[in-house]
Order: sequence, then C-alpha cells, then structure tokens
Amino acid sequence: MPDTRWQPSCDRAALAARSAFYRTIREFFYARDVLEVDTPLLGNAPVSDPNIEPMQTREGRWLHTSPEYAMKRLLCAGSGDIWQLCKVFRAGEAGRRHNPEFSMLEWYRVSWSLDRLMDEVRDLVRALFQTRWAELPEVRMSYASALKLFAGIDVHKASDDDIAAVGISAAGQDLQLGRDGWLDIIMSHRVEPALSEETLVFIYDFPASQAALAKVSCDADGNPVAERFELFFNGTELANGYHELTDAEEQRRRFEKEADGRPLDEQLLSAIEQGLPECSGVAMGVDRLLMHLLQAEHISDVLSFDWPRA
Repeated sequence: MPDTRWQPSCDRAALAARSAFYRTIREFFYARDVLEVDTPLLGNAPVSDPNIEPMQTREGRWLHTSPEYAMKRLLCAGSGDIWQLCKVFRAGEAGRRHNPEFSMLEWYRVSWSLDRLMDEVRDLVRALFQTRWAELPEVRMSYASALKLFAGIDVHKASDDDIAAVGISAAGQDLQLGRDGWLDIIMSHRVEPALSEETLVFIYDFPASQAALAKVSCDADGNPVAERFELFFNGTELANGYHELTDAEEQRRRFEKEADGRPLDEQLLSAIEQGLPECSGVAMGVDRLLMHLLQAEHISDVLSFDWPRA
C-alpha cells in the first residue's frame, strides 16, 4: 500500500480557522498596544518543572516548553507589555488532546493584577469563540471553594491522609502520590468534570505548594495561596496565569528544589536579579482553543501535520 503519511492530518477548513485565529489574536493585541516579540526555540537550559519533560538536541541545547524564560529576560530589559505566539515542545505528550509539538500563546502585562489579566483572557477567548458562541458567561472561584463544593474537602485544613483518601476514591486505586499529586487527581476527576458547561471558569488562589513561578500571599482567611489562575472550558484547561514572582533568591530556591538534576537557567536568574518588573502573565494552548471552536475530537484534526506525519 502507498504511504499516505504525506497527507495533512486536518482539512482546509481547519487551516482557515487557524488563520482566522491568528489574525484575531494579532488584531487584539495590536489594538491594546502590546508588543509582539520573537524568542529562540532553543535555549541554554530546560524548564525546571519536574512534571514537564523537555526535549534536548545532540548539541546540548533544549527546545523550549514555553517562551516564558526568554520573555521574562525581555521584561527585565525593559520591553514593557509583550506577547508571543510560537511552537513549543514537550516530550511524551501525545494523545487525543496532546501533541509533542504544539502552539502556545503567551503574554505579560506590566503592573497588572491577576483580576485584570483574567478580564483580558476572558475578552480574548470570547473574541476567538464568537463565531460559535455569541455570548459566553464566566464564573470565578477560588481553588479552596472549588474543592469544597465539588469534592467536599477543606484544602487548607485537610490532612495528607484525608486528601489521599479522596484521591484514591476518585482514581479507583492507590497511586502512591504525595499531597499535590492527589490534589491534581481530585481536580481532574472530581472538580473539572463538575464545572459548568459552555462557561468560562476561572479557578484562582491555588495551594502555595503549587506556586511554580507565581507569588505567594495570604487569602482573606489568612491561608497561604499561590497567586495564579487556570481557565477551564467544557472539561479542558485552556490557560494558566501567574502574578509573577520577582524575587531572584526565592526563584533560585524554587528552581533548585524542582530541577531534579537539570541545569538551571542562569541567564534568567541573572536577569531577575537585575529586576523583573511587577507583572502578570498567562499562557494559552491555541490548538485546544481550536478544538473547541471546531468541535474536534482529536488534536490532529486541527494540526496541519500531527506527530506521526511530521
């Protein structure tokens, strides 16, 4: 039989929808005077997040899993508000909603609060989805409220054993996870499926242990929380936003804790030492947005060439 892998994995309508998406995104940020930037795909160090597996070239460089580190160096150099739409790479992520190479939209707003950034994320998603959904309601709730409402857990008071018990029940087996691992299971198995359909759902104030590159503060009840949010729509996470950490020493401590033997991005740390301005940033998966717009069942339906055909 002839090899048909030369053929695209999506049809022309999907290509046209992507083109329209990109035009809407550029017009959206142009109208708001946000500078489009372009940063290298290959970097001197990988992401420090142990939950993300980067790809390395034979020359020792790393394909970026997000443009975050390079964009923050631009912010430190005085770029002001910036955005970027680019390809990113994560090893092993292939499935119905995952492709090892995918498109990410990321932007940073100087001196913006997370609430203001959530407003802008909402406005952009509504603009991208308007051909299918003329109006999209939104809901915002704290992580603690979502866990209490949908899983019956007081995340700030529950013991590790309490959380593990709920996680084991949700997963149907004991996966021998730590506290945050079980919380991720509970989010994916109990909370996300219960969120309102056809609604933009923002969940904010994550546990401080899940801060990643976000600032940590206290909520109204005095509980330590990470100043970050995630956007969910019809059972899918679409965006991840942070009130960005600007403390270079704290950033180094977090990198060292999470690096798991990987080299640290010393250029980023040097830049933050010089001064990262107060800012909030967010990353969005463009392919998943397209999947919702086109009601596609598989990510390959919105990619010109998926992983097996690349």
